[in-house]
Amino acid sequence: MIPLTMTKSSFREWLAGCYPVVEEALERAVETTSIADAPRVLREACSYALLSGGKRIRPALALLACEASGGKREDALPAAVACEMIHAYSLVHDDLPCMDDDNLRRGKATVHKTFGEAEAVLVGDALQSAAFEVLSRQKDSGIATKMLCRLAVASGAAGMVGGQILDMEAEGKELDPDQVSAIHRAKTGALLEASLCLGAIAGKGDPEDWQEFGWCIGALFQATDDVLDETQSTEDLGKTAGKDAEAKKATLVSACGLDGARTLVEQWTSRAETALASISLPTHTEILVDLPRFLRDRCR
Repeated sequence: MIPLTMTKSSFREWLAGCYPVVEEALERAVETTSIADAPRVLREACSYALLSGGKRIRPALALLACEASGGKREDALPAAVACEMIHAYSLVHDDLPCMDDDNLRRGKATVHKTFGEAEAVLVGDALQSAAFEVLSRQKDSGIATKMLCRLAVASGAAGMVGGQILDMEAEGKELDPDQVSAIHRAKTGALLEASLCLGAIAGKGDPEDWQEFGWCIGALFQATDDVLDETQSTEDLGKTAGKDAEAKKATLVSACGLDGARTLVEQWTSRAETALASISLPTHTEILVDLPRFLRDRCR
């Protein structure tokens, strides 16, 4: 078992320290949830989708918000695993030919290219179900209920899934930056915000205190993604670069140009820092202060 306590002053160090803890928790979840009893191909495909790397920012945020709220990290592991399962399922479905039609994810062939399109649909379904299974197994039923409801809303019709619909409907249309940011808030921001809020719940904090900061972090994350898709190579990103422009996606770059998008990245960084200042933090202040800067400066 990897130690669950560490002190890191930058978010990059925190993320690196969390990574093996999260990987172990994800591997254990595959072995102890209903995924373990699935037909072989489904089990292998779920493992491929969930355990093929990635930044693991969402689970790291859940662990961070838990400890920053005065809780113990191990109490937030179910939330961390559930959020990453939802994220993994969304990527599997996002890559399908009927959606963004991509053959590369995290530097590897996408799930539908490796296992088949129908199998990829079912992998996403299975990972989504497993996420709620993990949360429901917590000993504290009150905490479990709060987490289940919040994650369901964040990942559902008014959150991530709704954002995907808005994203597809906006293809080829001219949107202003505010309209694009509204899509970002649902498609990407809702789950990032939920990761922080679920972590706060695990730490017996008030999730409402984290909502504004989480919203800003989500907007910043996707704004940076828009810039990176325009400026980085496929090798750097681990996914196909330039696809947003090719598919005529509504992005901040298409709405206000590359320089305008970079300006908005800076503005969201500042707004996130302001939102964080309103949260009472017993610990991990330096890491959280560094988080917006990390998201602003990342290269993939």
